[in-house]
Amino acid sequence: MTAVIHAVGLCKAYGSVKAVTDLDLNVEPGEIYAFLGLNGAGKTTTIRMLLGLIRPTIGSVMLFGEPVGSGGRGPWGRVGHLVESPTAYAELSVRENLDVARRLHGLRDRGVVDRIVARMGLDPYAGRAAGTLSLGNLQRLGLARALLHSPELLILDEPANGLDPAGVVEVRELLAGLARDEGVTVFMSSHILAEVDRLATRIGIIHQGRLIREFAAGALESLRARRLEVEARDLDRARIALTEAGYAVTAHDARLWVTGAEPLAAPDRVATVLVNAGAPPTRLAPAQDDLEAHFLKLTGGHP
Repeated sequence: MTAVIHAVGLCKAYGSVKAVTDLDLNVEPGEIYAFLGLNGAGKTTTIRMLLGLIRPTIGSVMLFGEPVGSGGRGPWGRVGHLVESPTAYAELSVRENLDVARRLHGLRDRGVVDRIVARMGLDPYAGRAAGTLSLGNLQRLGLARALLHSPELLILDEPANGLDPAGVVEVRELLAGLARDEGVTVFMSSHILAEVDRLATRIGIIHQGRLIREFAAGALESLRARRLEVEARDLDRARIALTEAGYAVTAHDARLWVTGAEPLAAPDRVATVLVNAGAPPTRLAPAQDDLEAHFLKLTGGHP
């Protein structure tokens, strides 16, 4: 089966600054691939190379087995995109903006505009000038334009940017439905990690221009560090007792973290050690890194 996105050895340098270095990507049909990274990691630069908006210094991109190259070469009739901030003709209405896009795509059916307006919840704003829209509704307009021609591949840079919580859920359900029901492939960057965890089938993490990790979304849960958290009135005595009993213990914010499979499987043994040492626990509970903590651990970032 031909990969929808196949990029080999992508590099992009601006003088001495390397924005992307030796990046390989393979995205299969029907996948929702989430591309994560800190600000400045190279996400948008990569997306712009995938879309032929900028030329890679080194490397190549193929979409649907067709090379992306100079002169606008690429299977653009099969691709919808939203890159960085959505743009629109400010003086034209929402409906007029979408009608311009319809004609540019060569779509004869004028009804596609009304259908996408309804699908994206833009009915109350259809006659309003795009320049008067809130950021969230401008984002909806950008997504409507990306979806107008029923593309087989969506390449989206922060698709939930500017949306309220209800809008974020709507976009998540929309993208999940497109992949599940219509076989649309989605490549998206995002910083809303909880949404990525619910939506993506595969995740790639880019850091300082390099793809440092790829894994199936289902594996994310097992990759996040788990531990037993212990609180006690005499934390020093508790730490000494657990260390002498052979447990791996570190102190964090007035509590102890006990790591390893054994304390998680048998927390009663940990409690017994503490009681016998005269430092009974006031709290003892399993815990796990949240998504943000795991992401920052991988990238060396800071909260």
